[in-house]
Amino acid sequence: MANVDGSATLQRDREHGAHFAVSPSDPRSIFVPEDFSAEQVMFARTAREFVEREVRPVAERLEHQDWELTVALLRKAGDMGLLAADIPETYGGLDLDKVSSTLIGEHLSGAGSFALSHGANVGIGTLPIVLFGTEEQRARYLPRLATGEWFAAYALTEPDSGSDALGARATARLSPDGSHYVLNGRKQFITNSAFADVFIVYAKIDGQQFSAFIVERTFPGVATGPEEKKMGIKASSTRALILDDVRVPKENLLGQAGRGHVIAFNILNIGRYKLAAGCVGAAKEALELTARYANTRRQFGRPIASFPLIQAKIGRMAAYLYASESAVYRTAGAMDAALSEVGDEAGDRGPQIAARIAEFAVECSVNKVFGSEMLDFVVDEGVQIHGGAGYIQEFAIERMYRDSRINRIFEGTNEINRLLIPGTLLKWAEQGKLALYNAARAVQAEILEPIRAAAQGGPLERETQMVTVIRKLFLLAGGMAVQTFGQRIEDEQEVLAALADMVIALYTAESALVRAGQCAARQLPAAEAHRDLAALYIAHAFPAVEEAARQVFAACTEGDELAAACAAARKLARGVPGNSVTLGRRVASRVLTTERYLS
Repeated sequence: MANVDGSATLQRDREHGAHFAVSPSDPRSIFVPEDFSAEQVMFARTAREFVEREVRPVAERLEHQDWELTVALLRKAGDMGLLAADIPETYGGLDLDKVSSTLIGEHLSGAGSFALSHGANVGIGTLPIVLFGTEEQRARYLPRLATGEWFAAYALTEPDSGSDALGARATARLSPDGSHYVLNGRKQFITNSAFADVFIVYAKIDGQQFSAFIVERTFPGVATGPEEKKMGIKASSTRALILDDVRVPKENLLGQAGRGHVIAFNILNIGRYKLAAGCVGAAKEALELTARYANTRRQFGRPIASFPLIQAKIGRMAAYLYASESAVYRTAGAMDAALSEVGDEAGDRGPQIAARIAEFAVECSVNKVFGSEMLDFVVDEGVQIHGGAGYIQEFAIERMYRDSRINRIFEGTNEINRLLIPGTLLKWAEQGKLALYNAARAVQAEILEPIRAAAQGGPLERETQMVTVIRKLFLLAGGMAVQTFGQRIEDEQEVLAALADMVIALYTAESALVRAGQCAARQLPAAEAHRDLAALYIAHAFPAVEEAARQVFAACTEGDELAAACAAARKLARGVPGNSVTLGRRVASRVLTTERYLS
């Protein structure tokens, strides 16, 4: 692969899912945005131009739920290939790499909640058929979905089952002659339900076997409820899907009976990291329009951009965005490397592709939680910098503030994902897939030995040491939690959430650090800006990790043992912190001067 400037990308071994939690990652194995090829940049540009030319001029009509316009725009997107990225060429798709499809999602985020209509269609609506459909199912549906002749929706949530997907009450009963299933139930909060032609529906066969079905809108008994009145994302359709004795041909069972959870969880993994990509795109827009406002708004005889507290906000917004962007494309690149192992001769490649994606379940949850909370932070600070104007609908930041909030609920709530992160790591450790316990024991042994002062090296040496300490603190706290609670740890949700926050900080900090280091090694013109962004993010993330570790220690023990654990953490975390004030001002100065996130 070539870089944007035409130079060759470093040859890299592939990164394996979740291994970042137990050992430092080889920087050569990590994909960074500066690795984008000319072709990948072209797809990003195509998506961005589609938004600027086709969507922004009619944004107000979309906000007032003109579904005919939404459908027309989606079909234009289909004409430009923007619906076909993840569909195999055999079925009329482009079969792009994950980095390219992620770039499309990021740059379509400038279309506001119209991007959700696109994302639900090409992602969670279409991918179940791509990955788990039979040859006949793919041939029937994918060519139509690739062009925009048909649109797809994903119907999992029910009134009594949201994050608890396996608690669904929708039922499926095989007809006496075995020719079809009869589906009954009600799904809620279904994106694209006003105009979707195909629904991926989950129901329990005979009330027990959780399974997936392809349901067409034209099947008798399929209906949708009225449009939900939402806080935000008003340009996307959200309705209930009602199934009343719907006869679904047995050929439309997706995957195997009773294996619907395999489809649901794999598709949610993809949805999570793609959601984070959309958050990155939205945060870039929010940061840049906030910088423009801060430069033009004057108070006390000067632009508010000149005030240090405003600069501190701008700097932190940019640093958190940098960490999220670095993590998202690291994950996309890692998936591409893993998927390259699935050869064309592999026969039915769908399940093998899904297995490679499942390897990065932890990274997908990390991206989802961090990306959604990063965007909420950015738009909240954007409103604050706008002051009273930020509360007025005339200003775009007001809509972005309302639209952002749903991301912490979509694709599994952030609370559920925080439980999944350490839960998955512990499960893989028990299965022998991850040397988590060995790594934890190594850290416990290390703190008993004298610790030598770290050698002073290059400009990112301090940050490199801080990322190393973040990993060790997680392993120390995680080891103590497992020793204390054993199998009962799944009931200690506060402890699991604190461990998850440490893992999230580790992945995002390492991603930012490696990216900045690669830019420095390549002597890119913006290397200093990258270094400052990474250093500023790590300076903010590190104290939060220390606090999370203390929270875990306090939940596990007390008295002298607690004091000893805290002393061990201080021993690991020794050193002089970075000057986040100076770093923040430098980052903010660049953003405010260019009115760009990263030039």
